Amino acid sequence: MLTVGIDLAAEAARTAVAWLDWSGGRARLVRVVVGADDGVIVEAVMGASKAGIDCPLGWPDRFVDFVTAHRAGHVQVPEGLVGRTWRRDLALRVTDQVVHQQTGLTPLSVSADRIGHATMRCAALLAELARRGRPVDRRGRGAVVEVYPAACLKRWGLPYRGYKRAANLTELDRLVDRLLEAAPWLDLGEYEPLCRASDDATDAVVSALAARASARGLVTVPAAEQEGTAGTEGWIALPTTPLDRLVADA
Repeated sequence: MLTVGIDLAAEAARTAVAWLDWSGGRARLVRVVVGADDGVIVEAVMGASKAGIDCPLGWPDRFVDFVTAHRAGHVQVPEGLVGRTWRRDLALRVTDQVVHQQTGLTPLSVSADRIGHATMRCAALLAELARRGRPVDRRGRGAVVEVYPAACLKRWGLPYRGYKRAANLTELDRLVDRLLEAAPWLDLGEYEPLCRASDDATDAVVSALAARASARGLVTVPAAEQEGTAGTEGWIALPTTPLDRLVADA
């Protein structure tokens, strides 16, 4: 099995893609591209068994309805709700709220934060994949699954904060150490120095690990009443087992 992890940013400069080859009870990092353009991403997904994308796959349904109503001049605030209470469902998708309930972490708001720029790029990538005959099910079935590296790391008992940006290379180094200790079957090979120097590369590797968890059915999935919404908004797949289960009985 080949899984791909994509740490998607609005522009290529902060986008990383990682390829993990799974065989013989091990996972080997066979390629990492930092500064990945759309062509690299699409070809990576097309060639993978499963790809994990660290980016929202859609916007909150209620936000889309809100913008549509605003354009027509018919916005109505729900009776009895004020301030952030009624705006919560505009800012956060169902899956974002589920992730917060289960992990205590709150994903960035795709409708009220700068991550919306990355999601615009993601929407174009999903359209291109569909044109190439690999349509994406935003619930995580099929070729692509939405992932959240910080939540994965937290669930696996690894450092999940404070390792971003060049000023925090010591913490990034510590994260890579801890990851390799927890997953002795993971071989970063010649790309280990890059992972220690680039949090984008490391997040891409974690996303590829999460893609493996999804491919093996070791992640959260939408409940029956969440299926429809997840199909349009997207669904963040959270690992449900320890890291070692990714290679157990492989």
